[in-house]
Amino acid sequence: MRSNFRFFKICLTSVLVLIASFSIAQVKYQPYSYQYYQKLNKDLYSPDTRLHTAVKPILLKDQLLTTSDSLQNLNQTESSNWFMRKLFNEHLVEVNKEDHSFYLDFLPDFQIGKELIDADRRTTWLNTRGFQVGLTVKDRFTFYANAFENQAVYPRYLEEYVARNDQSLGQGSITQLKSGTLDWMYATASMTYDVDDYLQVTLAYDKNHIGDGYRSLLLSDFSSNYAQLKLTGKIGNVQYTSIWAYMLDPTNARIAGLDTLGRFGDGIKWGAFQYLDYNVTNRLSVGFFQSVIWANRNQAGYRGFDFNYASPIIFLRPVESTNSTSPDKMFLGLNAKYKVLSNVAVYGQFLLGEFTAKEFFAGNGYVHNKWGTQLGVRGFDAFGVKNLNFLGEFNMVRPYTYQHFTSISNYSNHGEPLAHPRGANFKEVLGIVNYSWNRFDFSLQGVYSLYGTDPEDGTNYGGDIFQSYSTYPNMYGNFTGQGVRNDLYYGDLKASYVLNPKYNLRLEMGYTQRYNRTEGLATQKSGIINIGLRSTFRNFYGDI
Repeated sequence: MRSNFRFFKICLTSVLVLIASFSIAQVKYQPYSYQYYQKLNKDLYSPDTRLHTAVKPILLKDQLLTTSDSLQNLNQTESSNWFMRKLFNEHLVEVNKEDHSFYLDFLPDFQIGKELIDADRRTTWLNTRGFQVGLTVKDRFTFYANAFENQAVYPRYLEEYVARNDQSLGQGSITQLKSGTLDWMYATASMTYDVDDYLQVTLAYDKNHIGDGYRSLLLSDFSSNYAQLKLTGKIGNVQYTSIWAYMLDPTNARIAGLDTLGRFGDGIKWGAFQYLDYNVTNRLSVGFFQSVIWANRNQAGYRGFDFNYASPIIFLRPVESTNSTSPDKMFLGLNAKYKVLSNVAVYGQFLLGEFTAKEFFAGNGYVHNKWGTQLGVRGFDAFGVKNLNFLGEFNMVRPYTYQHFTSISNYSNHGEPLAHPRGANFKEVLGIVNYSWNRFDFSLQGVYSLYGTDPEDGTNYGGDIFQSYSTYPNMYGNFTGQGVRNDLYYGDLKASYVLNPKYNLRLEMGYTQRYNRTEGLATQKSGIINIGLRSTFRNFYGDI
């Protein structure tokens, strides 16, 4: 975690320098979370607009900024009392001047829950203390940062995930104390300079999500934050995004030498991601994705950042293929959406790792046909009901898709997948419904997933992305869900009363039920009821 906060301090120092050198701010950074961004659906997915919606977080400008400001000023409480204003209407510290704005908030996340189904009947809880700070200068520069100190007792199935991965669901490394309590820290920092209408430059320790769905098979916000430089250019109806990422690899530690077990910390890997988005019309958008992952050090020795991938506009595949023995992991992908009705859009993705046309059309389960697909539909103001939003989605990824011949260059960051939380070798159907009324927010989510895991002898059936794909047992006859079959049923219901929309401070109550049926084993069951005082806009993916 020290490297996380070192990057955080660098960003904060850079902000102070920029302030010293520089109309009410006209840009704003908004952390990405599905639950908040779905409230922007009317602007993002109406056929009356032609906005680029796939790359998130989105820098809020123009109509999106107006909508966001409206959402964060809903249901104002009329009071001259300082405490009442801070509790219901305002940031803890808020400054709005002609040439800049600034805010600072304390972010609590206190929850307590009870296991009603699992045999241990444990009491679960989360104790998080955090803060967020935001700054905008003129109409060009925006800075955002947050940091959190966390302790928790998770349900058994999440505790087992932490034990297997030594990670806390996209929030970095975690320590398990003797009492069984989990302890970790988490921080985000992002600076964006809006050069003009054609270019934005972002330096961040943050996540990205590419796609219009709840999940992404290309690049998702599931894994931990990573240091990154992002360039976003726009000409007419075309938007081009290039991201260069510095990521950690705890499964491949830096070792003092071949003769010692001394550890210098997590390994390092690099990533380059590029996405070209073309809004053909107000209704149709088509995007092309490419990525490459490489290790900081491999069998040939130290490599570092590969400047062959430094150009923001070059096609990565020809560069990667010039090395006939390339050790890098390369992906291509397509992303598209079409607004079929005034309030409904369909969307999809196709990810390609390896592909042999002859074997693909033969339908014989060839091991090197590695691909995934997503199909979905989403809408707003459903059935004429204002603020009733929905999403339905299907995801499927073939076995071995995100693996590489060595895990140092697989499609992962900080010990977790860079795309779908499940990894590979799965099929999934999910649905989400959201409704807002006055200060109340309601959400209902359901997931069914069929996925295959490896048997106890460690045979590689393609779901664990940290295995080497050179250890597959069968060249042919591979199918999605092979290995030990698992059937996951997940449901989550939440009701919230929003106290302060500025930083999503809310009283929340929810119930989560999960059944995981594993072939040859007793069904794992869980039913958790939770209440809490919560805030922030972070995504939490407990639906695994």
